Parts: sequence; C-alpha cells; structure tokens
Amino acid sequence: MSAALQQLDNVAARIAALRDSQGGSVTTLSDEARASTELLGALPPRYGEVLLGLLDRLESSALFSEESCSFSQKDLLDNLQVWVDKARGQLVS
Repeated sequence: MSAALQQLDNVAARIAALRDSQGGSVTTLSDEARASTELLGALPPRYGEVLLGLLDRLESSALFSEESCSFSQKDLLDNLQVWVDKARGQLVS
C-alpha cells in the first residue's frame, strides 16, 4: 500500500473514532491530517485547501460543548468522510 493511501486510511480511522465516540480527539485527527504530506502531495491542490478548511471549522466546533448552529461537528465529520471517499477515488484511479 502506498504511503498516501496509508495516511488516508489513518485519517479515515480517526474520523470513524470521532463519529462512533470511541475516544478519538479532534486535535489528533487534525494534527494527523495536516501532517499527511504524502497524501496531500498525491492529490490535486484543491483537495488540500478543502481539507484544511474543514479541519479549521472542526477545530472551532470543538471549542463548543454542544452543537452550535454555525459549526455542527456531526456535519463536519460527515463532510470529512465525503472528502476521504473522493480522495480515495483520486488515488486509486
């Protein structure tokens, strides 16, 4: 498996842990995704821009103890999962 796919799998696992309340943390997900240089380098530049925007909003949502109307953590995690699925399609095509 390529390093980019491995990094994508790691990000996907962090998202799943947060979605399933398995003790994941937004900080860990964000740090790992931002450090995934092989993954980001293997994708078109727009993917990195979208990912960073989603991570910024997710980090902001973590500052609130409850869902806020501006930053729904569930919706952001859903959007990150869509990003993962599209990125996987780019990497395997």
